[in-house]
Amino acid sequence: MEQLIPIALFLFVLFLLLGSGVWVGLALLGVAYVGMELFTSRPTGDAMITVIWRSASSWTLTALPLFIWMGEILYRTRLSEDMFRGLSPWMARLPGGLVHTNIVGCTVFAAVSGSSAATLTTVGKMSIPELRKRQYPERMVIGTLAGAATLGLMIPPSLTLIVYGVTINESITKLFFAGILPGLVLALMFMTYVAIYSRVSSSWNPSPEPRMSFWEKVQNSRFLIPVMLLIIVVIGSMYLGFATATEAAAFGVIGALVLAAGQGSLNWGTFTESLMGAVRTSAMIALILAGAAFLSLSMGFTGLPRGLADLIASFELTRFELLMVLLVFYIILGCFLDGISSVVLTMAVVEPMIREAGIDLIWFGIFIVVVVEMAQITPPIGFNLFVLQGMTEHQMGFIARAAIPMFLIMVLMVFVLIAFPDLATWLPENIRSRPS
Repeated sequence: MEQLIPIALFLFVLFLLLGSGVWVGLALLGVAYVGMELFTSRPTGDAMITVIWRSASSWTLTALPLFIWMGEILYRTRLSEDMFRGLSPWMARLPGGLVHTNIVGCTVFAAVSGSSAATLTTVGKMSIPELRKRQYPERMVIGTLAGAATLGLMIPPSLTLIVYGVTINESITKLFFAGILPGLVLALMFMTYVAIYSRVSSSWNPSPEPRMSFWEKVQNSRFLIPVMLLIIVVIGSMYLGFATATEAAAFGVIGALVLAAGQGSLNWGTFTESLMGAVRTSAMIALILAGAAFLSLSMGFTGLPRGLADLIASFELTRFELLMVLLVFYIILGCFLDGISSVVLTMAVVEPMIREAGIDLIWFGIFIVVVVEMAQITPPIGFNLFVLQGMTEHQMGFIARAAIPMFLIMVLMVFVLIAFPDLATWLPENIRSRPS
């Protein structure tokens, strides 16, 4: 019962600050400051400075701005457009046609972006006009973009997995490889849905694509070479143990700059725009992480995380029941917070529960990313929905309804992960990685 007082206070101050429009990072710092002042005797200012410095100076965290910068370079140059040109001929003859370019394009771009929003914007600005011109069903065009863009949160280099790894002190490299197979399986599930829908829907009547010979398709595939080279360098260097996640991120930035320069689309304007875009995003995430680290310390002094973990343990939930509770919890939380904020805000409390239940933390990282992906397409805060609204000028209700099938496929993916945990753990257990 005595735990209810700090819980109520933390929640009251947090929602008061968030509701007043304060940045998430500053809101977390404010909640932690109030908690330290009321429930501990340690000097609050000293603790805050120490924790923020330790959080901001993490070596592992240096991978974050580098991967963000790599994605920004690709987004602002012609490399992403060439990727789409190389994919389209191969997708046209599949059941579902060019709608598959949304899914495959997002899957490929996710492997060099790490961001759901960047993936959605980059692929969407190329595919939406082309698919509309060919009269593909609008709801399917928007729904597949909303769902497939979330693969940017799972397929490495995932920013959410970096934040999760830093928060619980797990290997970023292992988390990256844990996301590869589930990400590919989820993309395949999206494509299967599109293929089935195209066969049974009476509204599916796109304009026919001109036939291309196999050699013409191969010639068009040359546009894929730069992006595929970048993926091989980044992922391959980590898998073979040549580089940590941070070093691979540096290789990725250099590779993206060299490829963009060789293509002729890199100039001073795109260079500075990509750099400043990366700085803005990185600073926002770093502030959230600093606030979360201070909040974790503050809650630790109150004994709140351990108390809640013991309370959950007293219910004697099975692993499956605990995961179902967390699934519902994160879906609800995702209605009000973005994915990274949800992760850093809750891990101080959730991590002890997971350890107590004997759940593998690498596997749980993939579980939580799938659930956070759902939050990206869940009203009222689903960020992908807002991006699509700006790109298509549709009402939010139409976009949310279009994304429902993708949401349900992600729910199915959660149960696939629970039934086949090796899907997320096999690759991390078999890589020759260096410490992140």
